[in-house]
Amino acid sequence: MFETFDAQLLARIQFAFTVSFHIIFPAFSIGLASYLAVLEGLWLWKKDKVYLELFNFWKTIFAVAFGMGVVSGIVMSYQFGTNWSVFSDKAGPVIGPLMGYEVLTAFFLEAGFLGVMLFGLKRVGPGLHYLATCMVALGTLISATWILAVNSWMQTPAGFAMNDVGQFVPVDWWAIVFNPSFPYRLTHMVIAAYLTTAFVVGGVGAWHLLRRTAPRRAGVMFSMAMWMAAIVAPIQILAGDAHGLNTLEHQPAKVMAMEGHFDSHADGAPLILFGLPNQAEKRVDYAIEIPKLSSLILKHSLNAPLAGLDTIDDDKEPPVAVVFWSFRVMVGLGFAMLGVGLWSLWCRYRGRLHDCSALHRVAVLMAPSGFVAVLAGWITTEVGRQPYTIYGHLLTADSISPIAAPAVAASLIAFIIVYFFVFGAGTFYILRLMARLPRDPMPDLDDGPVRASGITPVAQAAEGGKHGH
Repeated sequence: MFETFDAQLLARIQFAFTVSFHIIFPAFSIGLASYLAVLEGLWLWKKDKVYLELFNFWKTIFAVAFGMGVVSGIVMSYQFGTNWSVFSDKAGPVIGPLMGYEVLTAFFLEAGFLGVMLFGLKRVGPGLHYLATCMVALGTLISATWILAVNSWMQTPAGFAMNDVGQFVPVDWWAIVFNPSFPYRLTHMVIAAYLTTAFVVGGVGAWHLLRRTAPRRAGVMFSMAMWMAAIVAPIQILAGDAHGLNTLEHQPAKVMAMEGHFDSHADGAPLILFGLPNQAEKRVDYAIEIPKLSSLILKHSLNAPLAGLDTIDDDKEPPVAVVFWSFRVMVGLGFAMLGVGLWSLWCRYRGRLHDCSALHRVAVLMAPSGFVAVLAGWITTEVGRQPYTIYGHLLTADSISPIAAPAVAASLIAFIIVYFFVFGAGTFYILRLMARLPRDPMPDLDDGPVRASGITPVAQAAEGGKHGH
């Protein structure tokens, strides 16, 4: 039944499906590991038990998310051999060592200290335990560094040469790792991970504030999350702008697709807010645009010329509609996060951060926004790179294994069934854990006798005196 399907398209769908499931867990665990380090550091500094209680609450959630991230990541590596063996053969001399470095540094660091962080507080003492937590957080950042180095090299390849059999071989490892887009992609992704975690933490805190189950614990986590949103969201917008300018320099076709510019503009290009890209007719139907604003954003000049997709061969154009809309989803959510952060500052200024139910409801709705924004950003990045796997050098059509469509389709169906069952159950369990924030402990009683209501200590003493005589 799958003989008429395209094996390349099915292989791309399979990789997109598995990587979409995978990326949400590292995006969460990177930020959550750093949040755990902050919580434990505040507990050690302020001696306030609420920070330790929140640490223990989020520690369990981190463990589940981390485990699902590891499992989902292993599956992707097998696809390099089954579906993309030509890519693996040609790019292996560069990609292989970088992936190996990720295992030898980040994964071993995380694995070595994760058990201590999860189970070792009463065994190794607070100081060493805090070191373990920091090492786990550092490991997640190192992991992101190597993975982003690999992906960035595929986007803006540098420091390589081609050997006699058509393989990419390393010439300068510094140029390979620190390729032109690497600093921008790493910064953008790490900040995205922190924002993703901030809105999850903020959503959980807001949920419990609305239910009044644990006002102090919920209030602390909500306050911390809103500080992160207010401070980091504008930084992310600036980092995204810098990343976009870098992409315009090195991958102009991707930016043309993001902007929906089928035609070149010699005296200032409009910013198309919304519309329906029509790649067959080379236009955006029903476009709502602001004149010259795209030139101002990308070239910092209203009248700066911008090239369009009419300067690109048709077979080298990315799928415009997908890139156009995924980019707008990402940017729209980014500004929504900024709005929530600014709203929280206003409520904090008025002393209503913990009792503004409207803000809390919006924060609950925005809890998954980071995951959606990360997925939209990765779709923009990866689909915008098409028709290449290694930009400008290796076509996707030349990267696939000699595999039949039915074989790819069968494994894709199996992945869909297993993933929705296994990771659906894992996600459901995480949501259950988030809903079970322990209630705030009762305040400590003053030293003294425990007595029933209406019986005063004086009466108790007098009664005792009578019995004594």
